[in-house]
Amino acid sequence: MPELPEVEGVVRLIRPVSIGKKIRDVYVSDTIRLSKTNGKEAIIKKMEADSFIGNLIGAQIISVERRSKYIYFTLKTEEEFLLVNHLGMSGAWFYVDSLLSINEDKFRRHVHVVLTLSDGNLLAYSDIRRFGEMRVLKEEADYPPLLLMAPEPFEEGALDHFLQMADSPKYKNKAIKEVIMDGQVISGCGNIYATEALYRMKIHPNRAAGRISRARKIQLFESIVAILLESIEAGGSTISDYRNINGESGSMQNRFGMYGKKQCMVCGSATKSLKIGGRTSVYCPTCQK
Repeated sequence: MPELPEVEGVVRLIRPVSIGKKIRDVYVSDTIRLSKTNGKEAIIKKMEADSFIGNLIGAQIISVERRSKYIYFTLKTEEEFLLVNHLGMSGAWFYVDSLLSINEDKFRRHVHVVLTLSDGNLLAYSDIRRFGEMRVLKEEADYPPLLLMAPEPFEEGALDHFLQMADSPKYKNKAIKEVIMDGQVISGCGNIYATEALYRMKIHPNRAAGRISRARKIQLFESIVAILLESIEAGGSTISDYRNINGESGSMQNRFGMYGKKQCMVCGSATKSLKIGGRTSVYCPTCQK
C-alpha cells in the first residue's frame, strides 16, 4: 500500500501539471456507478456519481498537498472545497494525453475517475483493487477521521506527540510495530517503513511500547523520519502496484534490509514473521530483541 513517501512523490508531480487549471470534464466508471446501484461505496464515498461530477466540473485546482497518506486537492468554483483522495492498496494517478498512453494494461483496464483539464490533458485515477477513496468535502472537519491524524513526522512537535501517545494507557501495552503504524501516533508510516525502522534499531516488532526506553523511542522516531526522507528521495517503494503519474516505479525497495527478506543481511539468520495489528511483520530473531 502506498505510504507517505509514495504519496508525497505523486503530489510533487501532480502539482506542476495541474495547479491553476480547470476541470473541464469528469468521467466516472461504470464499476463505480454499479456499486452505487448495489448500495456499495466503491472509491467515491457518500456521494452519487453524478453529484461528484457536478461538483468537480468547472472547478479550478488551487493547490495539491499531502497530509499523511492522503492527497488534498483544493478546488474552487464560487467557494473553495476539497477533493480528498486515499490511494488504498493499489491506487495510482496518471497524467496523460490519452488513456492509451497509460503503458501498463493492468492500470489502463482499471481507470475509474478521469479529470479532463483545461489544457486537454487527463488526470486519470486507476485502482486495481478499488480500496482507494475519494471524498468531496466543504472542509476537512466534514470527515472527522482526518482531524485525528498525527502531526506530519517532519514537523516540530511530532516527536513530542509520538512520545506522549506511545506512553499513554491506550498504547503503552501494544506492540511497538502496531503503535508506529497507527496514523494517530505517527502520520504516514505503514508496514513497510515500520519494518525497516525497527530492523535498523534492532527492536523486536512485538515488544511493548512501554518496555522501550524514552531514549530508544526518540532514536526510533528519528530512524523513521530518516527512512521516510530517504524513500522520498528514491521515488518511493514499488512492491507491486505503485507507480507515479508518469508510470514510473520507485527504487527504495532496492535498499530494504528486512521487508520481504528471507535472511538477515547482518547476521545471516533466517527471518521470521508474525501477525501484528493484522499485518505480517518480518524480523530477525537474532538481531531484533
